[in-house]
Amino acid sequence: KMEEFLHLTQLKTSLKEAVLLDYYTAGFWWAKEMNFSLTQLSGFMDLLNFALENLSNKHMTLGENLKELERAMSGIGKTDSEERGDPNFFSIEQAKAIIDYLVISLFKHYKAYEYLFHGRREEPVISNE
Repeated sequence: KMEEFLHLTQLKTSLKEAVLLDYYTAGFWWAKEMNFSLTQLSGFMDLLNFALENLSNKHMTLGENLKELERAMSGIGKTDSEERGDPNFFSIEQAKAIIDYLVISLFKHYKAYEYLFHGRREEPVISNE
């Protein structure tokens, strides 16, 4: 289902697509194990996508991406969100767990992801030889 949702068409031959499928699938199952509500799950997947898009499309450095993540998560834990009963609200503990997850899944491997998205790879030459 994730393959269809992400519109991955070359999964068997594209390392990039295989990595993206693994990244999003692992994140989805982690969030399910955290017992996030459907709205929280959606918000978490948006954060995963946000961090990856900052790297892949905006060519942000690790430091820039961390600053953007901080801005994106800066409203978490505010009391007015609790009073409104905002379903997007993550508790402080959940926010810390999300940050830990992003560090382990993406930021510790940032150079590898940079290479995946921006590294120059030569096309293999296929011949009769």
